[in-house]
Amino acid sequence: MSAPVFDVAIIGGGTAGCAAALALRQRGMSVVLLEKGACGAMASGTNFGGVRRQGRDFREMPLATRSRALWDRLPAVVGEDCEFRATGHIKLARDEAEMAELERYAREARDHGLELSVVGGNAVRALYPWLGPKVAGASLCADDGQANPRLVAPAYARAARAAGAEIREFAKVESARWTGSLFEVDAGPASARARRLVNVAGLWGGEVAGWFGEGVPIRPLCPNMVVTEPLPYFIDRSIGVCGGNVYARQVERGNVIFGGGRGWGDAQAGLSRPRADVARDAMARALEILPQLRDARIIRTWTGFDGEMPDEIPVIGPSLSTPGLVHAFGFSGHGFQLGPAMGEILAELVADGRTPSPVEPFSIGRFASAPPAPRLT
Repeated sequence: MSAPVFDVAIIGGGTAGCAAALALRQRGMSVVLLEKGACGAMASGTNFGGVRRQGRDFREMPLATRSRALWDRLPAVVGEDCEFRATGHIKLARDEAEMAELERYAREARDHGLELSVVGGNAVRALYPWLGPKVAGASLCADDGQANPRLVAPAYARAARAAGAEIREFAKVESARWTGSLFEVDAGPASARARRLVNVAGLWGGEVAGWFGEGVPIRPLCPNMVVTEPLPYFIDRSIGVCGGNVYARQVERGNVIFGGGRGWGDAQAGLSRPRADVARDAMARALEILPQLRDARIIRTWTGFDGEMPDEIPVIGPSLSTPGLVHAFGFSGHGFQLGPAMGEILAELVADGRTPSPVEPFSIGRFASAPPAPRLT
């Protein structure tokens, strides 16, 4: 008996891939998802957990706005809470130049439907007395928030499986090819055939694209993360700074999660680890804005792999070389918030050949030159 042919095969079990599997099943399409490890174990599960629109490239703003609405409905969609809280996000300035940058971004953000509140140094310390004296001002997006990245992708995977998707974990894809009528995805015993293929392979998405003649200049991004022991709750916002060299949030259990800088990673071997010197630098910067952390004990550090593009925005959209292939990878450290919307967008691109969300700025064509693929019927 020959193996079944799926409507769609998905390479990558992060939030975007698992959300796409669920959305495609809700459209009645048969789906197989192949993930080389556990779902959510790479970029989707090792990031900071910020659910923010503030600070984004404005080309991403329509996607982030669409996704923000989905975060509110996450428990109904996946049947689990995932610890999403709309705590608000403040971006801090530490000098006059950074304050001018906050004010400029806030003015331009209004044209993209994002309202931010900018306050100066005296006002910001009155609002947030736990901030250090180095803070010169802040910009607040009250509707942004945070979630637990270790919960979201696995919750989507369980929901997709319950909806009838076949989720194959620990199934490393070695290659994939287009035969002219089907995609053949080689993953050893987990190999699959499908009429359409979705490439959401994170850092390895560039390699997958290369199998179809669309190589891109993607590089590894390994965020260096730190978490403290539980402390009395005092940080009621998610925090970033101009320049992005430190960020912090406190969860309801009291642990303070912060990061800054980059860890070590060997993408070919699939191995990564945090760096102690980078963690120490992040601690020093965190103390400048959060002096109450001075006596906190660190209980864990970690890193993981994301894919970073030269222009720091992802590749999203149809292949230009191969009919039926859709890409979404290279989220460059800010894809966690976009994950729920990416599931819907990918399902639209696969099933309808179009999406109402503007994905043209993210075309792989800005890196890879190839003739347009013929439209699938």
